[in-house]
Amino acid sequence: MRFLGIDLGTASLKLAIVDEGGREIAFSNAAYTVSTRHPGWAETPVDEWWNALVAAASRLPANEREAVRGIGFSGQMHGVVLTDDEGRALRPAMLWPDTRARDLLDAWPSPQSNPVAPGMAGPLLRWIALNEPALHREARWAMQPKDWLRTKLGGELTTDPSDACATALAEPSGLWDDALIERLGLPRAWFPPLAPSYAVAGTLSADAARAIGLKAGIVLAVGAGDTPCAALGSGLCADGDALLTTGTGGQIVVMSHDAPEPVDGLHAYRAATDDWYRMAAMQNVGVALEAVRGWLAFDAWPRAYEDAFAAQPSERVTFLPYLSGERSPWMNPSARGGWLGLGLGDTRGTLMRAAFEGVAFSLRAGLDAIRASGADIGTMRLAGGGSINPRWRQLLADALKVELHAVDCPNAATRGAALLGGFALGHWHAGDLASLAPSTTLAATPNADASLEARHARFIDLYGRVRDWF
Repeated sequence: MRFLGIDLGTASLKLAIVDEGGREIAFSNAAYTVSTRHPGWAETPVDEWWNALVAAASRLPANEREAVRGIGFSGQMHGVVLTDDEGRALRPAMLWPDTRARDLLDAWPSPQSNPVAPGMAGPLLRWIALNEPALHREARWAMQPKDWLRTKLGGELTTDPSDACATALAEPSGLWDDALIERLGLPRAWFPPLAPSYAVAGTLSADAARAIGLKAGIVLAVGAGDTPCAALGSGLCADGDALLTTGTGGQIVVMSHDAPEPVDGLHAYRAATDDWYRMAAMQNVGVALEAVRGWLAFDAWPRAYEDAFAAQPSERVTFLPYLSGERSPWMNPSARGGWLGLGLGDTRGTLMRAAFEGVAFSLRAGLDAIRASGADIGTMRLAGGGSINPRWRQLLADALKVELHAVDCPNAATRGAALLGGFALGHWHAGDLASLAPSTTLAATPNADASLEARHARFIDLYGRVRDWF
């Protein structure tokens, strides 16, 4: 018996098949692009997601696909797919890095239990209502990305609390906030009913099964957002368990059995289980480093790592990584980045090293906000494709002042999605969570570094000085 996890990410779709014990035995992926046809926009046509799924599925071993009995879903959070009554997308999907709605956030009452960001479904849909009125009239459903994909596969039209509570249109529990939706001028009928992430939401249709090479009738789980799926796949189940993920963005997640108290700049969302998590969400991690690598003309990441960590850290060159605004803890969609303190003698290695430090310091800002809320965090699990280099891991440990334990699970969100497929089928139950946790290895122990602390202080000071420039 096998279970398939589908992780619909920002820049790629990933598939993982796990066995009865939760071990990953097959993996594939397919990339697509994020369109930025106007400044501040971030979109992807949904056909690219479907084509990526078909391509990635074709690369999985046929015998493993044959054994799949349950499918779970993980998806990039906050964005939205606007569809007609048949589930056909009326426009490209609008994604979480999108900032076009940044001037519409004052429509939300203050304070909110969770921060509101421009790339959340609520602000994006309000932008649609004001700027694309014909689509506003024609639309029937406003879906989260993973929910659109599940319905494309034949699943029921529903969503889960982990995605709903991050739309800026629901209560922290995930229940739709009918009064807020009405106040914003959005149709309440757009928003699907709720079901737990581990619930059954239909079965794989015959047409979809032919397209991806699986059997028709396979159980489909509702699924969850990618961050709660990564937490599940990484083995977070006890109160206070903490995870750092580094990918396109970065997240620091701390599990909680009870609803966390609201804190400015931090999020408190529902997990893929019936628990909660506190989160600091930073937008500019892999996306900023990848931009810098391109600007500095490094043809491959190994050379970028080599030059960056061979360079002596500069005490005066600071990189602010806020290329697309920032969420935690600043909640400043207008923030922008760049190097400060450059001199004629600085090399591209110096600039690349400053970029790594700037991203680490931005993660530290999020973690410090969580610590200020009362959490005592000295150890964290580490996941995400952006944290595989040992020198980068060590810098993260030093900057964050935490011991990092790498999760033996390179595709945590995809594995978490697959586990949800097993829960939906009844193969696993809540009592199995601890035994399903993947093993970890000590990745880095923090070193005391006074010069790094001084550069961190300079980073925070410089952000404070320039934050109102844009």
